[in-house]
Amino acid sequence: MSEFDAIFVGAGHNSLACAAHLALKGWKIAVFERSQAIGGAVRTAEYTLPGFRHDFGAMNLSLFAGSAFHRKYANELKSHGLEFAPVADCFASAFPDGKWFGVSNDLEKTASRLAAFSAADAATWRKLVAAFPGEAEHLFRLLGSPMSARALAGTGWNLWRKKGFAGALDTARLLLSSPRAWLEENFETPHVRTTLAAWGMHLDFAPDIAGGAVFPYLESMANQSFGMVLGKGGADTIVGALAGMLKAAGGQITTGADVAEIMVAGGKATGVRLASGETHNANKAVIAGVAPKALPGKLLPNGSGDAGFDAAMKKFRHAPGTMMIHLAMDDLPDWSAGAELRRFAYVHLAPSLDAMSRTYQQANAGLLPDQPVLVVGQPTAVDPSRAPQGKHVLWVQVRMLPAEIAGDAAGKIAPAHWDAVKDAYAERVLDIIESYAPGLRSKILGRATFSPLDLERENPNLVGGDQICGSHHLSQNFLFRPARSFARWNTPVSNLYLTGAATWPGAGTGAGSGYMLAQQLGGN
Repeated sequence: MSEFDAIFVGAGHNSLACAAHLALKGWKIAVFERSQAIGGAVRTAEYTLPGFRHDFGAMNLSLFAGSAFHRKYANELKSHGLEFAPVADCFASAFPDGKWFGVSNDLEKTASRLAAFSAADAATWRKLVAAFPGEAEHLFRLLGSPMSARALAGTGWNLWRKKGFAGALDTARLLLSSPRAWLEENFETPHVRTTLAAWGMHLDFAPDIAGGAVFPYLESMANQSFGMVLGKGGADTIVGALAGMLKAAGGQITTGADVAEIMVAGGKATGVRLASGETHNANKAVIAGVAPKALPGKLLPNGSGDAGFDAAMKKFRHAPGTMMIHLAMDDLPDWSAGAELRRFAYVHLAPSLDAMSRTYQQANAGLLPDQPVLVVGQPTAVDPSRAPQGKHVLWVQVRMLPAEIAGDAAGKIAPAHWDAVKDAYAERVLDIIESYAPGLRSKILGRATFSPLDLERENPNLVGGDQICGSHHLSQNFLFRPARSFARWNTPVSNLYLTGAATWPGAGTGAGSGYMLAQQLGGN
């Protein structure tokens, strides 16, 4: 048995950021991770062939590069190996009619592409970009602050002071709007609307879901204004740097250490018991980077003592699942729409807003979508170090999918367990990509497919293949993430806290929940 100030359950990047900050404040820290690898969904490995490095989940590190944690600890992180690969050509969409649209961080390039579709859309884009710094101040302040009455009041006051009552209402309306509503109000071209709406699907926001407009808005404006950032050599560059910081400050990380129980005495978390039987005491905090459903009856065998909290954790809603297909490639795809697409970090394949809505409905009904939304990542177009010289990797994310298969919307795959159908469904995905980039299959050197259930096996937080650890719909976001009265990473058990994507401010690589919790516990 060992004594620590704080014990962390899980070594995701939020936990590591929190642990590193507290360790630098003098806390004695221990992190226990069930897997042999740290990082949670932010991992990089040679899943296909030697020398081909694939990001398991997260690929885009822009949120981390722009985070408050990185601003404070940039020098320390760099000294422990953090290195970014900047992206100029950020994201694009290819369409069945042979057209494409993409956003680069060169305004004139993006505006020229827009003008080819619509002069009005190009003018709207310029106006939005010009207004973005003022709008971003308030949105990033909201997303980067704790969900407390004081923080919300401060954000609201600043918003009203800077924009006035009408301007504040406009910002509130953006936060409440669906992607379709915002896009149809601002752009007349279906291709442009669809390209931007695809970002909503990254966060469980089909085009008609209220509260989803802010994500396409922020992603498109931020990419236009600042570009995008990948990790040099892989997304795990942030994980290695965080672990290095933590260890240098005296913290310890133990892998292959499955926490079976969070020990509680007198309503207070006192430590953890590992599956091996070892126990370790925590004097100040136990911080669990787990999906909410893992608490009542599992890590807390007797519950939290608050029936309402336990019920909310059990009912925590997860987003539809995803599939990941990692490809080792002899070359990048030859996109029919244009060779320029080979330069983009992301190419979305989603024909229309209606197609995205249908895919989302099919997945929620338990059906294998006939035309899933595909996010084709081309990281080696930006960072050649991830593959042998002259070779490439593709990162293919398939959205949205059911965790349990009730049928096939295309009527071609008999319903069965994912283990039995994943290869057949992966072929459907490759057929779709091939239709946009003929000859794709002839360039594939190796393939690794992770079904929604494979993703959960690799990381139990990805329940049913939900890579964002919980729906971000309005009823489960802001003050309600993960549940009403528990949006400040607190639980009914004294000294027990939650962190990670299931908590405010949600999914992404920004380490917001970990860093804000660390400041709450240990000071700035």
